[in-house]
Amino acid sequence: MTVTTKTEASAERAADSWDGELRILRELFRPGNRLQMAVIALLAAVSAAATLALPLVVAELVQQVQQGQGLTRAALLMIGTGLGSALAGALAAFLLSRLGEQLVRRLRITTMRRGLAMRLSDAKAVGSGDLATRLTADAMQLKGAINIGPIQLPMAAITLLGTIVIMGVLDWVLLLITLAGFVCALAFVAVVIRGLRRTYQNMQDDIGTLTHQFITALDALVVIKAYRAEERVGRTLDGHARRLEKLGVDAARMESLVVPVINLGQQIALLTVLLGGGARLVSGDLALPDFVAFLLYLLQLTAPLIMAASGAAQIQAGLTSRQRFNDVFALPVEDLAPAAAEPARTAGGRNTPGPAPAVRFEDVTFGYGDEPVLRGVDFEVPAQGLTAVVGLSGAGKSTALALIERFMEPQSGRVHLFGEEAARLPLNELRGRIAFVDQAFTLLGDTVRANLSLGLAAVPTDEELYAALAAVGLDTSVRALPDGLDTVLGGAHDLSGGQRQRVALARAVLAEGSLVLLDEPSSQLDSVNEQRLRQIVDTLAEDRAVLVVAHRLSTVRHAAKVVVMDRGRVIAEGTHDELLDSSPAYSELVSAQLLSGAAAPAARSTKEVTA
Repeated sequence: MTVTTKTEASAERAADSWDGELRILRELFRPGNRLQMAVIALLAAVSAAATLALPLVVAELVQQVQQGQGLTRAALLMIGTGLGSALAGALAAFLLSRLGEQLVRRLRITTMRRGLAMRLSDAKAVGSGDLATRLTADAMQLKGAINIGPIQLPMAAITLLGTIVIMGVLDWVLLLITLAGFVCALAFVAVVIRGLRRTYQNMQDDIGTLTHQFITALDALVVIKAYRAEERVGRTLDGHARRLEKLGVDAARMESLVVPVINLGQQIALLTVLLGGGARLVSGDLALPDFVAFLLYLLQLTAPLIMAASGAAQIQAGLTSRQRFNDVFALPVEDLAPAAAEPARTAGGRNTPGPAPAVRFEDVTFGYGDEPVLRGVDFEVPAQGLTAVVGLSGAGKSTALALIERFMEPQSGRVHLFGEEAARLPLNELRGRIAFVDQAFTLLGDTVRANLSLGLAAVPTDEELYAALAAVGLDTSVRALPDGLDTVLGGAHDLSGGQRQRVALARAVLAEGSLVLLDEPSSQLDSVNEQRLRQIVDTLAEDRAVLVVAHRLSTVRHAAKVVVMDRGRVIAEGTHDELLDSSPAYSELVSAQLLSGAAAPAARSTKEVTA
């Protein structure tokens, strides 16, 4: 088995991505691609030269026919020139397309990695669907611009310019007649291209919005079905699709006019050239071979014009997509560089907690925009033992956990982790000392093994994995899956909500951070598994800090310390029994069964509360 070191992995990531603004030409002509781009440019030049030479070869063939000479040499030259032009153009197009695919691959990798590394607030603001659209529609638009922009469009311009020059050499009077027929057409095309850029921008934005709305609807499909809201949600999605259709029709309307207008300009020019050329032939001012060559150049003139017009439209779409990528690349990302002395996270390799509190909040304030969530919060979590945070919904409990993980930064005040200010710790080091179970008990769409070993430097053995699963009562269920630990979760082999939560708990057990954060861990557990959870938490709390956001009384009663929060403030701290005596707010929570969730009323006692 091939082993990839961290250095090799970093080098591979660097080769597959880039930092800073996306510049298409800079990426295509970077050092590793310059020779290939030179070959592509040479092949494209050969194709353009052969295209320009072909009418002259035909003119020579006509001249030989007039003079009664042999046609073999001219015919072979004509065939060879045509084949050379086609082969050189095809090879150049293939090589450029291959380079484009490589650039798009690096672009997708960069987008995905930056998406994973960006701040949670920015990721939510952009939206998962809009980010996904950049990997699909935007990437394809950019690929189309790469295919035609760097080489083919310049070669079309060179072919166009060369054709006009040769036509002027053959007969400048007919050239003026030709240009007069095309001027109005070209002016119209320029106006269309400017309008297309605005339309493409709106289309890409709307594709992102539609994708995000559809992904959100699929994530909420159970609720949609439960409330019979398929029709209502469908109408909302239909509205986005219809707006996208309208923009697409507007773009198609403008694009559909480009080729006919150019062809109309060619037909007008052809008619006037035939009339003017016939007159010049009769007067002797123009030879027949030159007239034939001029007509061929006139017919050939539309190809580079159409390529230039359609290419300009594709480039407008590509530039719009490039800007959308740059908008993502401009967003700040978290600094995930490993610390110099960062201990590896392995199963069983927990860093021993020191004497300082595991967590200390000092006058911490945080809010979303103008809406405050935490107001001057102060509390400590001991280096060992179970600490529970309780309070009504919206009290700021989960926000406090997010600040510990530095998913967000406090607006004022400080958060300390094991005696060090969290803001000064490298993120990898900080998060390497924390095991986290979120409210949604999130799992990846990957194997059970991959989910359990998430964040570990070395993959635990099967015995270690099953031991962790046994601790949460899930080893038998996982063994029964089609591929055991290697079963991919999701689809036909998904787990129930409670089972997924237990996998997330087993992952926290394996991570063995010095601090364990549990956000409502018993929300989907039955009584048997809730008891098992309490045993796991008690075991974890023997030699590390466990901070749990709790709603059940059974969890709180086992806590060495309880922190009561209300409307973003800490209003009381102490043990369960102490708070029953000293905190009316806590007593009200217990009496109302907001912690236990049981149906029967709870008796208030300093020694025992019966749920």
